Amino acid sequence: MIELKDLSKSYAVAGTAIKAVKPLDLVIEQGEFVSIVGHSGSGKSTFLSLIGGIARPDTGSVRIDGNNIWEYNDRALSKLRNEKFGFVYQFASLIPTLTATENVLLPTVFGGTKSAADAVHLLQMVGLGDKLDRYSSELSGGEQQRVAIARAFIHSPRIILADEPTGDLDEETEAEIMSFFEKINKEKSVTMIMVTHSSEIALRAPRRFRMKQGAIEELH
Repeated sequence: MIELKDLSKSYAVAGTAIKAVKPLDLVIEQGEFVSIVGHSGSGKSTFLSLIGGIARPDTGSVRIDGNNIWEYNDRALSKLRNEKFGFVYQFASLIPTLTATENVLLPTVFGGTKSAADAVHLLQMVGLGDKLDRYSSELSGGEQQRVAIARAFIHSPRIILADEPTGDLDEETEAEIMSFFEKINKEKSVTMIMVTHSSEIALRAPRRFRMKQGAIEELH
C-alpha cells in the first residue's frame, strides 16, 4: 500500500516559489491501476518523483507498506528504488552499445539475481523475441520503448511508475503497451501509477485523477 500524507513540493523559478505539488493526502492500494491526467507543467512528473524517492518533498510523507521512505538514508532509498519500483519514461534512454537483452539486464548490475533468460522472457512478452541481440540504433522508437518497459520489470517490482509511457508512440504500439500494462497489473497484482496528457489513455485505468496547477482531484 502507498499512503501519501500532506505531501507537497515547490520549486524556485526566477525568485518565485512555484507549487509543483500542493499538499495532498492519497492512499493507493496494492494492485491498483491509477492514471493521472493533466497538461504539461501541471505537476504530474513531480508527483511521480515524490512517490519514487527521487524528488524530496517540502512537507509530508510517502509510506510504502507503512514505512516513510523519506526517513531512509540514501543507501536504503536507492535499495528500495531498485527492488520495489520500476520506472518507465516517455523516452527509452537505452545504452546504444548494449543489445536489447543487455539493456534489460542493466538494473541487475546494482544487485539482483535475474538472468539473461529472465530478460529474454520479458522481451518476448513485449513482442521483441526476434530482436534480442539488436542494438538500440537498430530498433524503431516503439521497439526501444518496449525494451525500456521490459527493463522496468526485470526485478519483478511491486510498483510501476510510468511517466507518459506512450507519449512518443504510434497508435498501434500505444494500444499494445497499454494492453501489456493491464495484463501485468491483473496477473501479477503490480501497482501501476501512470501519468499522461491523454484523456483517452487515462480512461484505460480503473481509478483516475486529474492534476491541475499542482492540485489533484479524483475523477468518477
